[in-house]
Parts: sequence; structure tokens; C-alpha cells
Amino acid sequence: MSELEILQKWLDESQKGVFFGGAGVSTESGIPDFRSVDGLYNQSYQYPPETIISHSFFTQDPAEFYRFYKEKMLYLKAQPNAAHKKLAQLEAAGKLAAIITQNIDGLHQAAGSKNVLELHGSVHRNYCLKCRQSYNASYVKAAEGIPLCKHCGGMLKPDVVLYEEPLDEETMAQAIKAIREADLMIVGGTSLAVYPAAGLIHYYQGSRLVLINKTPTPYDSHADLILAGKIGEIFSQITA
Repeated sequence: MSELEILQKWLDESQKGVFFGGAGVSTESGIPDFRSVDGLYNQSYQYPPETIISHSFFTQDPAEFYRFYKEKMLYLKAQPNAAHKKLAQLEAAGKLAAIITQNIDGLHQAAGSKNVLELHGSVHRNYCLKCRQSYNASYVKAAEGIPLCKHCGGMLKPDVVLYEEPLDEETMAQAIKAIREADLMIVGGTSLAVYPAAGLIHYYQGSRLVLINKTPTPYDSHADLILAGKIGEIFSQITA
């Protein structure tokens, strides 16, 4: 059997699979991967992206933070690709119990997925630091300079986990539970280099760990099945 046929067989037999994905899931929707060769980390700015999207930088220089954030992290016209759509179909078919994502773009929900655990938050949720009023991403994108609250004039903050900030404990607990109970774990579009998210793979107790990525990862030796390539192209050959 080919790797693709094995993946298809395991999905057919799965009843509580989990998909864990990173930036590579959204690159085929036109959203750049932070760490790839042509990703954000290899472009030149006054400060490195890790610095700009940190909690301390947001506090010290919100104007520069938002200039970068609106230009490089808000891709509001991006549409779900073949991977997002197929994952939603697999969930609807009862094959996937949860989708755990490091992405902040909301494309899994846009494709129809229901149980999406967003480890790093979402650009679609924003709130006033003073009165906690909520705002959508379009409001933030359209604002000149620093987006401010219409009600109290307070500064808005995206509900996105910045560097130096902890992951949401409840989301992490749900992700760990889903992985521990999974009969199949598919990891796709992630270099498995960002912690604590990458460490989630250790909670999987089954014998069907699938890695789908364009390049090797530090966890390839742990995998039961490896498929090299673009995740959208691979999932477009799977039937839900």
C-alpha cells in the first residue's frame, strides 16, 4: 500500500482522530509561513518579527506593532483551501473529533469545522484593554494607526498569543484531552519547532501518528507514517 492508501485506510477506520496543524496549512491560502525560507522571519524590518509581536513591544510601541500586524498578519481576504475543506468534511463524517491549530486566521471555522482549538488565539477576536468591548478584525484593519475603542477610547488588543504570553490553559487542557483519547493523530504543516505547542505530540498514546510536511521535522522518527508534500494537495486526494 502507498502512504496515501494507508492514510485513507486509517481515516476510514478512525472514530476520534485529531488533526494538529501549523502555518503550512494556510500557506496554500496565501498566508505566509513565519519560519519558511520565504516567510516573514526572512524578510527585513527595523526589528525582527519575534520582537515586534511580543507582549513587551506591544506595550512599549503599539503604533509600530499595529503597523506590522495590519500589514503582515491580517489576511482577511484569504479563503479556506483544500486542506481546510477536507478536514471539515472528515469532522462532519465522524472521523475527526478535534482540530488543534497554531494558526490565528480562522480558516478552519470558515471551512465549516466545529471543534477547533486555537492554541494561539484568533485575529477575529479583539477587545478593548479598558472596558473589554469586543471588535472584529475588519474594524482593526480599517483603523488608522492604533485601533481605539468607540465607547471609551481605550486601546484594542488582538486575542492573539504574543511572544512572552502564556497559552490559554483551558484550550491547552482540551487539546491534551483530545490527543490522549485519539485513535489517530495527523500532524500537518508544522515544523514542530514552537513550544509548548510542539510538545503536545507527546500526549498521543496510539500507534497511528501521521506527519504531513514539506520538509523533515524533529519528530519524524516518532511517526508511524510520513507524507512529504503540500498538505492541500495530499488532502485533496483523500475521501471523507
